[in-house]
Amino acid sequence: MDGFRPRTVRVRSTTRPKVGRCRSGPRGGDSVGSNTDWMLHGSCRTADPDALFVEGAAQNRAKAVCAGCPVLTECLAEALDHRIEHGVWGGMTDRERRALLRRRPTVMSWRGLLEQARAEYERQAADGRKELTRTG
Repeated sequence: MDGFRPRTVRVRSTTRPKVGRCRSGPRGGDSVGSNTDWMLHGSCRTADPDALFVEGAAQNRAKAVCAGCPVLTECLAEALDHRIEHGVWGGMTDRERRALLRRRPTVMSWRGLLEQARAEYERQAADGRKELTRTG
């Protein structure tokens, strides 16, 4: 056939993680050990997984699902610790997570770092509330 040109088809990876499923990351070992209960409490648990693995402007809609999520920290730590390459996890796109990983290459456990930061924030917030009740 003269002039026949096959169409270029973009193939997406079929190995991307699905929301609510835990995978082992490239560092090996179990994903967040046996503590995967947090996944049951995510705001995305009822969302269409394909809506969270999008590109371009649609990522902002996917990130909106994460707003106010009670397990945002755990989700982000999962994606960072296991170098999950696709989708919105913990309110961050794959590009945002890659940039964060480049800025902080020495972090060995994002879960530990984020849990420590949250505990410090909660401690300071509690101290602030105590101070307000003493002066108010």
